[in-house]
Amino acid sequence: HPTAELFTEKAWGAIVSAQQLAQQKRQQQMESEHLFAALLAQLGGGNVVNAERTLKQDALEAYLANYSSGHEAAIAYQVTNGKNAMPAFGGKLSEGDIADVAAYVEEMASKGWA
Repeated sequence: HPTAELFTEKAWGAIVSAQQLAQQKRQQQMESEHLFAALLAQLGGGNVVNAERTLKQDALEAYLANYSSGHEAAIAYQVTNGKNAMPAFGGKLSEGDIADVAAYVEEMASKGWA
């Protein structure tokens, strides 16, 4: 089981929030989308990373390098390495968890977050 000593304060806070979100939704375990929602909440909530850079598909196309050649790969790269206000989660999340987050973001962006 992960402990607070393995993570930065913000990362641990996101894990705790994600666990609480899973419980609120009466789900048995924390999933990548719970962690993603918790991380977004730390950055101001909703689907906004910053005022100009939303997670809508047109914004992802504009701001993520190589998005046009591989949507999920570009999102996974961003989650792994971070940029600007978004921290890097490589080494803190498994490759599988990062892939799940990328798939979730792409799925929701393609639906307009509806």
